[in-house]
Amino acid sequence: MTRPKNNPSAQRSRSIFDDASRIFEGDRTMWIIYAVLIILSILVVYSSTAKMAYDITSKMSTTDALRTQLMFVLMSIPLIYFIHKMDFHTFRRYTPVLYYLFVALTVAAYLFGSTTNGAARWLPIGPFQFQPSEGLKIMTILMLAKCMEPRQLDINKIHLLPTSFKLGDPAQKRIIRENTIPLLGPVMLSCGVILPAHTSSAIIIMGASIIMLYIGRVSIKEITKFIVVMCAVGGLCLGVLGLGRGDTAGGRLKAWTKEWTTDGKCQSMTDMSDTQRAMVAIRNGGLFGEGAGHSTSRVVVVHPESDYAYAFFVSEYGIITALLLMLLYLWIFFRSIEICRRCHTAFSMLATAGLGLLITIQALLHILVQINIIPETGQTLPLISRGGTSMLFTSIAIGIIISISRTNALAEKREAEKRQTAKSNNNE
Repeated sequence: MTRPKNNPSAQRSRSIFDDASRIFEGDRTMWIIYAVLIILSILVVYSSTAKMAYDITSKMSTTDALRTQLMFVLMSIPLIYFIHKMDFHTFRRYTPVLYYLFVALTVAAYLFGSTTNGAARWLPIGPFQFQPSEGLKIMTILMLAKCMEPRQLDINKIHLLPTSFKLGDPAQKRIIRENTIPLLGPVMLSCGVILPAHTSSAIIIMGASIIMLYIGRVSIKEITKFIVVMCAVGGLCLGVLGLGRGDTAGGRLKAWTKEWTTDGKCQSMTDMSDTQRAMVAIRNGGLFGEGAGHSTSRVVVVHPESDYAYAFFVSEYGIITALLLMLLYLWIFFRSIEICRRCHTAFSMLATAGLGLLITIQALLHILVQINIIPETGQTLPLISRGGTSMLFTSIAIGIIISISRTNALAEKREAEKRQTAKSNNNE
């Protein structure tokens, strides 16, 4: 019997792979998805901003847009690397402090921040614009996970909201003090703070939080009561009190309803709505696209580098490639669920599920707007659309998920070593 020969090439490949595994720990699939999305962001932003070279009103050139995007990419990579190396217990420990910090910063954006399209969302930090609400979304998820963790033993039996209108009753006060304020308070506060500037972001937080409550075994009855209360409060704020961007949301809803209820007619591009232009871009892309850098729709599509990045992506790369892109975002959620199953604490499980939901819901809302399934929301495509704050905080969210998967892998490795040691001792 001949001894198999060593393959130097295979050994070098394994050595390189092992070295990479030690440097980039945690879930490898999540790393691959992140890398693909980051690369696509550079291609999309550079190609979509080419029209700036011919727009005399634009204050930024194509080169400026590419330089800015590359700068944020180069900032995001070491950031996610640093986050994924951290112990996830650190996030749990400092969640309350960071949560209230971002609440304060979001409020400060209304008082001292810059206003764009009627919404004050950005705080100036030197030459950069910082959007604190992006950080608040992440911290709300972590805060809810932290508050749900110590209640896991009986969370399916507790009342989230008072069971009667006799709020002075000691039993109702106890429900409010022990359940309503700790569990629902952070979600309601975050939605209330973000609602005036960005209604759809408040909806994303609410949707992710509701699903987290369901994953955390809160009863359907209590979740339904919470949904009814939040819908009533949201309707009161937008419709009656005039808080938030109710006029903008109403105008978008009216335009969306008109497009669905009236017969289509031939009209010029200048008379089309933003969503109609996006659908034209998707139609021009077809199955295989017009080719990278050759889209004829970027001149007419409004904000192809941000609000309508997915439609522009379809126009250049085609519907087939765009469907694969959508599957990448769904894959983030399914990988998050897979990581959840291997978690050893309630906080890590709920945080992973919530952060995965946050990214996936935002991506799906962005895509649904492009094909006119829902009214315009102003949500960008995570990691791909131009926007520094969104890219940085999405990188942080994915970094936390990878950090939790890394902790799971280390725990499993220690358990395997203990079993191996015990087995060796028994054999001796």
